[in-house]
Amino acid sequence: MSTLTFVRHGQAGSRDVYDTLSPLGRQQATRLGEYLATQSQPCDLFLTGALDRQQQTAQLLHAACPTLPAPTVHPAWNEFDLDAVYRSFAPQLALDDTAFAEAYAKLRTESADPLNPVHRRWTSADIAVIRAWVEGRYPTEAETWVAFSARIRQAFADLPAGHVLISTSATPIALCVSFAVESPNPFRFAGALLNASLTTFRRHDGQAILQTFNNTPHLPEPDWRTHR
Repeated sequence: MSTLTFVRHGQAGSRDVYDTLSPLGRQQATRLGEYLATQSQPCDLFLTGALDRQQQTAQLLHAACPTLPAPTVHPAWNEFDLDAVYRSFAPQLALDDTAFAEAYAKLRTESADPLNPVHRRWTSADIAVIRAWVEGRYPTEAETWVAFSARIRQAFADLPAGHVLISTSATPIALCVSFAVESPNPFRFAGALLNASLTTFRRHDGQAILQTFNNTPHLPEPDWRTHR
């Protein structure tokens, strides 16, 4: 019997500097590490994706809970590159869809202001770009949805036996949940995942069983529970 515990990274930065933790994100990760230090469950292996926000979360967990093994970087747990997807799909969508072109122009204008709430929410432009990527609507030099999904499926299958902790991002966690519960739509889970939340699986005879999803016992304050 193995226990696989996934941590979504703490709150990241604004859209133009997303791959770093915000001050609140650092506090969320530290709180989670302090919570893990109070638990009796051992950890045999601590993995983290290679992205800065994933590694920063792992480092803060380890600093607050030094009984954890030092985190080992494993790029297979990286989130997909939303900036690369935007570069491939947004110009083509803008040519084909006037409503998207208007929403995309509005997003670019609003995101120029670092204090605009658009940095902390998903927009119709984001949803349209991701949908086009998932559907494979246009040729792209970015990692495809099919390749990304296959990468996460293989990384999930390759996790060793024992108690494993993984610092990663929303979509990889959501895909693992969708694999376990046989759901065709991982984004229904990705949209719910909170920063610095815990999602746990038990694995027996090669079968992963979802035990907990999106837990935040270390973040009782509503203002500390963020999605983006």
